[in-house]
Amino acid sequence: MLELEGELPEVYLQPGELHLAREPVIIRTLLGSCVGITFWSARLRIGALCHALLPRCPNGSSAGVSRATGRRYVDYCVRDLARQFDELGVPRAEVQVKVFGGADVLLVSNGGSRATVGRQNCDVALEVLRAEGFDVIASSLGGTVGRNIQFNTGTGEVLLRRLTRVIFEDVIDE
Repeated sequence: MLELEGELPEVYLQPGELHLAREPVIIRTLLGSCVGITFWSARLRIGALCHALLPRCPNGSSAGVSRATGRRYVDYCVRDLARQFDELGVPRAEVQVKVFGGADVLLVSNGGSRATVGRQNCDVALEVLRAEGFDVIASSLGGTVGRNIQFNTGTGEVLLRRLTRVIFEDVIDE
């Protein structure tokens, strides 16, 4: 449980941001088609959360991409956090990873010919995490509603709240 919520500092992540905490904090974010990925080391009590908007860096390479730009992409975020945990001496097998988001929150009619951004974000997150040697221990992906997540970097716990879907219709009075 996130019982210490009121006692811990809070960080709110906007889309395209990433936060690695060396002291316990609550990291919050709101996800739609974006993907949020938590990384946590129980031994060091270090946690990180990224909020990526798009699946892959353009041209398939992060070379020459600034950190601020790169953090908009799922593949860049995973590799960036992998490198940061490596620098802290945390073996990949020790990192607990949880993945959230990737919902289809916008009504899109593409005839099913192409995966939505949300679906692509989910697929790339799982693919790159696997390629980097991480095991995903929990996930809540896809669907049609957004998610609000709160990550306690002191305990590794994530509180997930699914948003309600609101559909607006035009009403014409005659």
